[in-house]
Amino acid sequence: MDHVHLARVLFGSTLGFHIIYATLGVGIPFMVTIAEVTYALTGDIDYAIMAKRWTRGFTVLLAVSITTGTTVALQLSLLWPKFMQLVGQIIALPFLIEIFAFFMEALFMSIYVYAADRIPRRWRIASVLLVAIGAAASALLITDANAFMNAPQGFRLENGKAVDVHPWQAILNPSLPTSDFHVLMTAYMTVGFVTAAVAAYGLLKKSHTERERQHQYKALMLSLALGGTFGIVAAISGDMSGKYLAGHQPEKLAVAEGLFNTQAHAPLVIGGRVSPSRQDVIGGIKVPDMLSWLATDRLDGVVKGLNDFPRDTWPPLFLHLFFDGMVGIGTALIFFLVSASVPSK
Repeated sequence: MDHVHLARVLFGSTLGFHIIYATLGVGIPFMVTIAEVTYALTGDIDYAIMAKRWTRGFTVLLAVSITTGTTVALQLSLLWPKFMQLVGQIIALPFLIEIFAFFMEALFMSIYVYAADRIPRRWRIASVLLVAIGAAASALLITDANAFMNAPQGFRLENGKAVDVHPWQAILNPSLPTSDFHVLMTAYMTVGFVTAAVAAYGLLKKSHTERERQHQYKALMLSLALGGTFGIVAAISGDMSGKYLAGHQPEKLAVAEGLFNTQAHAPLVIGGRVSPSRQDVIGGIKVPDMLSWLATDRLDGVVKGLNDFPRDTWPPLFLHLFFDGMVGIGTALIFFLVSASVPSK
């Protein structure tokens, strides 16, 4: 394995771990805020207990997330020094602002954890709300750097150097709205279903008392309501992202659906394996016209295929499987919510 592939494996595995903790770190403060507000409105002590339990888990996850996030930041400089030397002149501002967002998150997290029982309830809610805002801001600012890589602007390249740099133009790139919105909604959706799974496990434990089972049931209902709501919103934001790809990065949409030839009435392909030799998806289920509809809002809309782009610029073809897995998991969670909401006879 050469140095480039080794660096990709190392960075990818580290980022793969970090994104799990980062997603939970964005969503849990929001869940705690909802529990605190519900407690203030209803006076039901169970929601205050939920907030305390979720906060305990969040403090551990925050410590791990800081460690993995620091590792990712170091690897960016150590493994990709020339890349960082270039883009650091253009898109460094979101990273600098993110430091202040993290400071706000850490500061008010300390106040909430150590002083929540000593301050008025409105300040208690305000402190955890600021934690949630700081966590969301951190995620959105870091995502902006990724959005910039999808739609780089605000500079010109001359002899391999960035000139005429406009940082705010780089920050406000075309990919920013859809990327940030989708990341935030999916984080809230994910944590909603994670806490629902924990509550469901608590309901299944026979050792729990009836009082504890009632608490777990309330936690399950609150988590499912939030997870399902944000799941639906995440699906809408995913549709927006697909339309963005069709307009700005059609090669990514093409590889996600295994589409090789530009065509109208393009089908949406579910499952299967992309075969470059046959230029088709083997074993996939094709839904006629649906890709054209998702990309252009027209059944006869034209969708560009991979053959319209140089072969060396194609994204990896196995991304089709990851894309289907992502959409499949989100769809399954929404169906699970619907089935759980139907009363049994």
